[in-house]
Amino acid sequence: MQPDEPVPPAAPLPDAPGTFPLPKVRLVDLNAQLPPKEWPHAPVHRLVDSAVYFVTASALPKHHFFDTPAKRDLLERLLLSFTKEYGWQLEAWAVFANHYHIGGRGNPDAKNPGEFLHRLHSVSAHDLNELDGVTQRQVWFNFRDTKLTHQHSYLARLNYVHQHAVKHKLVPVANQYPWCSAAWFERVASPAQVKTIYGFILTGCRWRMISEAGEKRC
Repeated sequence: MQPDEPVPPAAPLPDAPGTFPLPKVRLVDLNAQLPPKEWPHAPVHRLVDSAVYFVTASALPKHHFFDTPAKRDLLERLLLSFTKEYGWQLEAWAVFANHYHIGGRGNPDAKNPGEFLHRLHSVSAHDLNELDGVTQRQVWFNFRDTKLTHQHSYLARLNYVHQHAVKHKLVPVANQYPWCSAAWFERVASPAQVKTIYGFILTGCRWRMISEAGEKRC
């Protein structure tokens, strides 16, 4: 692949989020494709099938490999494609120049998520190296995962991923960042669900919910 070649066709978006029930919220189905895109020890991995996880993967320290829109397009499209292929449903994602975050769950017939992540990293590194005209260059450093069992912690992490581009001061509003799930989420979820999830905020290892009735902490 040469640098001026077009990015492969967009992979289908995941289904609308629905791992945990939310009060007075009804999800809608999504049957759409991505819009045209302009859009030091290893951690102990505890991934198991058919569970809910928050995953952060980082490139080699101080290396911003995915530093152009085309490269971030490549990574995002591979991420969406492989999650579907391996039976994992993304419910939030955000792709940056040197790392990405995802929140998702395994379907009953999901393949081992470790296999999915290793394949994503292998293929994305290979394709990126072809774009840059290099060979045998290591791209990915490691990934960390958190198994989520508490509804509020899960919702807070979903919002953390949706809003991460704002945290990095890349955009003033999350749905303006082309390589994250915020615009998709606002499009497929009901206004009540958007308001509910955007009300959860992570502070370190804790969460709090901001609502009209005041602030609640975990």
